[in-house]
Amino acid sequence: MNKEQLSDIECVINESPAALLYFYSDSCAPCVSLRPKVEALVKEEFPRMQFKLIDSATNPEVAAHFNVFSNPVILVFFEGHEHNRMSKYISIQQLETAIQRPYQMIFE
Repeated sequence: MNKEQLSDIECVINESPAALLYFYSDSCAPCVSLRPKVEALVKEEFPRMQFKLIDSATNPEVAAHFNVFSNPVILVFFEGHEHNRMSKYISIQQLETAIQRPYQMIFE
C-alpha cells in the first residue's frame, strides 16, 4: 500500500461512523481461520460498519502507522476514534459484545 492508500484508510475511518480494520498475514494460521468469522460477523450483525482487510506482511508501513506489530489485530473505530483494539487471541463473541452497544447507539 502506498501513502495514497493509507490516506484512503484514514478517510474511511474519519468519514464512516463505524469502521473495522483487520490486520493479518497469510502466513499466520490464526489470521486465516479468524478472517472469515470476522467478515461474517460484520456482514451479518453490523452491516453499516466499514470493513477493511490489511495484509501486514505486504503493507508494513500501514501496520506501523497504526502501531500494529503482530497478527491478527482488529481495530474498531467509531466516529473517527479508536474504540477497541484486540490482538492474537480474539474471541468472536467478545468482539461482537465490544461493537454492539456503540454500534446500536450510532445506527439505531
